[in-house]
Amino acid sequence: MPAPGPETGRTRRRKFRTGEKNMAIRVVVAEQNVLTLEAIAESLRNVGKFDIVGTVTEPQHLITTTVRARPEVAVVDATGFEWEALHLTQEIRKASPRLGITLMTPSPTRDLVDKALKAGVLGVVSKNTGLQHLIDAIRGTAAGYVTIDPTLLCSGPVKCGPLTEREAEILRLTASGASVKEIAHDMYLAAGTVRNLTSAAIKKLNARNRFDAARIASERCWI
Repeated sequence: MPAPGPETGRTRRRKFRTGEKNMAIRVVVAEQNVLTLEAIAESLRNVGKFDIVGTVTEPQHLITTTVRARPEVAVVDATGFEWEALHLTQEIRKASPRLGITLMTPSPTRDLVDKALKAGVLGVVSKNTGLQHLIDAIRGTAAGYVTIDPTLLCSGPVKCGPLTEREAEILRLTASGASVKEIAHDMYLAAGTVRNLTSAAIKKLNARNRFDAARIASERCWI
């Protein structure tokens, strides 16, 4: 998932909107369980080095909080109210169009992911995954990349389209946030080979970069 990984716990390079590489990403966390909320916020602050600018336990307060705190990313727990959460994210984006949204849900489905993307959500994370997956999704969301497990995007058998199997696998790993070095390690290839295959995929898809190529391939169900 650029397009919609859960994510393999790897971190992609992000484009900082402010242009300051050392500036922490401003995050608001919305979670109805207070204990869980505090644990997530503290973990993101200490492990992910994010700037937690707001926490919300009542969904109806999320819009006013994001308008006031002006975060780059809102992390929204959709446990128990997935479809209401999607409506809420649409309202949030109307109030804060530049805000990126990462949705946490116990069991993301393809139907939920499809509707989440249409609602403007950039990241969908299963609450059954580890903290690093959430961190990667937030970083991807802040950079404007879709970070969702590619297997949740399309139904039916997956075909590679114009891509070779290796190119498709590289874009799959790219979508999960893997670096070129990590992809080379996972696929037992030289980093230079990964770069060459990535360049070929970018050209075939007329993409701007490898993340854009991953997004295009995911949207067309090629990865």
